[in-house]
Amino acid sequence: QNWTRGMSYCLHSESHLDTGPIYVRENGKLHVVNQGAGGVQNVTPKTRPFRLFSRGFSVELCMNREDDRARRQRTDHFIFTYTKEGNLRYSAKSLFSLVLGYISDNVDHIDSLIGFPEQIAEKLFSAAEARQKFTEPVTGLRALQKFTEAYGNLVLCSLCLRNRYLVISEKLEEIKSFRELTCLDLSCCKLGDEHELLEHLTKEALSSVKRLLLKDNSLSDAGLRRMTAPVRVLKKGLENLLILDLSCNPKITDVGIGYLLSFKQLNCLDISGTGLKDVNAVIKRIQTQIGLVHSKVPLKEFDHSNCRTEGWAEQTVLQWEQAVMEAIKPQDNLRSRTAALRFYGKTRRIGEVVKCKPVEAETKASGSLQFYKEKVQNCHLPLKKEVAGSHELKNNKKRALTEQERERTSKQKHLCLTVEDWDLLNTY
Repeated sequence: QNWTRGMSYCLHSESHLDTGPIYVRENGKLHVVNQGAGGVQNVTPKTRPFRLFSRGFSVELCMNREDDRARRQRTDHFIFTYTKEGNLRYSAKSLFSLVLGYISDNVDHIDSLIGFPEQIAEKLFSAAEARQKFTEPVTGLRALQKFTEAYGNLVLCSLCLRNRYLVISEKLEEIKSFRELTCLDLSCCKLGDEHELLEHLTKEALSSVKRLLLKDNSLSDAGLRRMTAPVRVLKKGLENLLILDLSCNPKITDVGIGYLLSFKQLNCLDISGTGLKDVNAVIKRIQTQIGLVHSKVPLKEFDHSNCRTEGWAEQTVLQWEQAVMEAIKPQDNLRSRTAALRFYGKTRRIGEVVKCKPVEAETKASGSLQFYKEKVQNCHLPLKKEVAGSHELKNNKKRALTEQERERTSKQKHLCLTVEDWDLLNTY
């Protein structure tokens, strides 16, 4: 009892805290402590409302700060607009847009998109592009390959990488994933003969290319021999090529032009600024074997402004370029420092990188070597001329036979492969 009295005294001293009744079990019996009398009663207490906290107690609801990213994503579930009165109004997004956003966040986990509707796939690609999923190093390549495998030229039908060598070096695997391209501009990139992208041009994935611009890429006869080997021997690779620009490559000689004669479907060819020795002989050879005529006027087909990046991935290529430019910004500060040091004579002057403009000036001075294929015009001759020219038809038949014999002999010569060609074929 002394212990219970002490407890009741302590409770009575802190009576301002409304803690409610307190029960004590003693000798197998439950007792309630009476704060007013200071003793213990065995009587069952009167029922009164139980209060867990005091009257002055308040609660503040706080969210987990570690999950800020998830909390920010939850705001994307609503569309916030304003009424005419200026009040903020929000409405829930559709289930389609929510699912589209969720899939685009996890687009790299998609197994395949083959057979998926193009309309929805385009929206999914744009949603992933807005989240910059294709700029990520590993997951971006995996996601981009899923789209290119399923939709081909819809993802990208034309790619312009003119003077963008850094983009090629940083995103080479992504560029190689594009399939069914019809136009590819690699001008002024200084790729050389041994670049991996030039080897990729001979693959079946780029057999649909019809316009190829390789201006100012430090190409030589060895690079042309390697690029044309599948067409010359296996009838594969760039067999559908219609327009080819090889200007501003001074290492290409008359031997390299001979490899280009395998492109029978060529409509336009530009070999200005190359290292030809006998220009007149090359012009006659191109005209007789491919049927291309030397143009005295610059052709609009070689105007590089016509080649643009077109397709779903147009903004993706721009995002790649912006990322590369942001990585170059620290180097610009170093350039300004080196320029100041050069001004004060503390460092020697280093020659800057040669751009395309001086090479273009050399080609203008030497003359342009652009070729095109004349369109065949259907002329309806009068009946009198047809009767009078019956003997001319016989002569034309004889000429056709002689031309066929020439083609057969040329094909026989063409099939006589060198040891280097056989080595190239063994690599495919």
